[in-house]
Amino acid sequence: MEIKHVKDYIYWLYYQYLLITCSYVLEPWERSMFHTITVTVFAMVVYTAYVFVPIHIRLAFEFFSQLFGGQPESTVS
Repeated sequence: MEIKHVKDYIYWLYYQYLLITCSYVLEPWERSMFHTITVTVFAMVVYTAYVFVPIHIRLAFEFFSQLFGGQPESTVS
């Protein structure tokens, strides 16, 4: 792909984002605030998923392994 096509595609994606969120009707300062809040919320969701999802997967795996007859880990060293 040529650079121009990639640039046009990125502009098209941004335009689709503006249409879906209806932020094209906002004033420039409102649009910047909206984008800031959206990016902040998205970053917090990604960070929370990165930190907490592996813990919950491990706990679910331990629970189901004990439920279906797995050997419990010894708590005494």
